[in-house]
Amino acid sequence: MAIKNNRIMTFKVDHDLKMLLDTLPNKSAFIRSAVLAASRSTCPMCRGTGMLTEHQRKHWKKFEKMHDVFECKICQSMHIRGGAQ
Repeated sequence: MAIKNNRIMTFKVDHDLKMLLDTLPNKSAFIRSAVLAASRSTCPMCRGTGMLTEHQRKHWKKFEKMHDVFECKICQSMHIRGGAQ
C-alpha cells in the first residue's frame, strides 16, 4: 500500500497490547488496516461512541415506529427491517 504524505502518529497502549503488536512483522500496516476496517463498520447513528444524543434518540424513536430491529435466525446478527412487521 503506497502512502502519500506520511505522518507519524503515536498512541498509548497497555502492556498486553504492546506485546501483541511487537509480534507483528509490520505494526504500521496492521494498525492502518485495523483503523480502516473499524471505520467501515461504525454505526452511522452513534459513529462508534455507543451512545445517542438526546436529539438522535428523538430521531430514532420516529424511525423506530416505521422499522423494527430483529435478530436473524440464520446468522444471529441484528438487522433493521423497514415497515414495522
